[in-house]
Amino acid sequence: MLPQKNILTYLIFFCLLSINLTIFSQQAFHNFGNIQIHDQGQVGFHMDVINDGTFDQNVGFTGFYNQNSLTISGANRPIFYDMEIDVLNDLFIEVSVGVNNFQEFTNGRVFTPRDQINVSLDYLNDAPYLGENDDRYVDGYASITGDLDFSFPIGDDFRHRPARIESQAANNTARAAYFFEDPNSPNFFSENFDTNNFGDLLFGISIFEFWDVDGNQETSVTLTWDTNSNIPTLVNDLQDLRVVGWNPDLEQWVNLGNTSFVGDLDNGEITSDAIIPDDYVVLTFGTSNIILDGDLEIFTAVSPNGDGFNDTFVIQGLVQFPDNELFVYNRWGVLVYNRKAYHEVQQTAEAFNGISEGRATIAKGELLPEGTYYYVLNVEGIKDRAGYLYINR
Repeated sequence: MLPQKNILTYLIFFCLLSINLTIFSQQAFHNFGNIQIHDQGQVGFHMDVINDGTFDQNVGFTGFYNQNSLTISGANRPIFYDMEIDVLNDLFIEVSVGVNNFQEFTNGRVFTPRDQINVSLDYLNDAPYLGENDDRYVDGYASITGDLDFSFPIGDDFRHRPARIESQAANNTARAAYFFEDPNSPNFFSENFDTNNFGDLLFGISIFEFWDVDGNQETSVTLTWDTNSNIPTLVNDLQDLRVVGWNPDLEQWVNLGNTSFVGDLDNGEITSDAIIPDDYVVLTFGTSNIILDGDLEIFTAVSPNGDGFNDTFVIQGLVQFPDNELFVYNRWGVLVYNRKAYHEVQQTAEAFNGISEGRATIAKGELLPEGTYYYVLNVEGIKDRAGYLYINR
């Protein structure tokens, strides 16, 4: 890190190609002309920067230093070669800022306006960065243009929560931001992302956070979690965790897969299938409603709404075990459904579809309330299966 010298000392390194700049009572450096930091040049800004001219051919070092906050604004994007950020109460950028070679977080966050997706901290030519943590990251949008895999140094609410893409996705510029907020009521989007509205092969969606990842090149996307992600509210086994995306055409969450994961329920990361990020408005975590149990696939969610997905309780592979009997109980242990040879009826109106078949506390033919139920599957010659299933309406 360079010593925090006065900017007027550093100005001797400028090559003022067509100079027209003003310094307002040491409050702002305002460029109207064409300036450049040459190789070996070192400039430290202790004041706001307003760039209404050309300031994008720099090949030296630029630092931003202040015990309070600083702002970069103006009509044109400045592009720096090496850049250090040491602004205790954060650097606010109101115009995109580019980095061509290397960027270091020393103190403070970089804030971009979350309601202006095209205003971002731009990493150009695979420029790397260093020093990010829960106190130092991009609070808003960052972008990448290059040929390498990239992890966006993004976060929210003093939480660094990166998202990673593969190399091909950066060829045509990709960008991302993290939002620590409920997708049902986002602050910076014109639509809500209903976590009760999800497609086949899903059961639940996170209500704690989401990412906006944008790009038109196919890539897998890796998302990260920490203790505040509350992953145990979704799954007990990370095998059941999924990356999910809000599909604007279907207006619902869809399953984007789990090709790999590392970590535990408190900290870790998960990688999706190959997707085109622009096909999904936002991404977050979800849980699959499939239990793999030997030769059986048990779909543990029933959503009897007539859309053709999960309208009945389905156990794929059951035809291999024709001597079977299914029992479904509510949470008080009351039998609400019973059927022998369930494989013969599970795709028909006689399958369990959230309607009571019981004859005790709950009358036959009544709609069962949303919630958790318990199934027991007796199969002749092998161990009984038992577990939870869920009704969503």
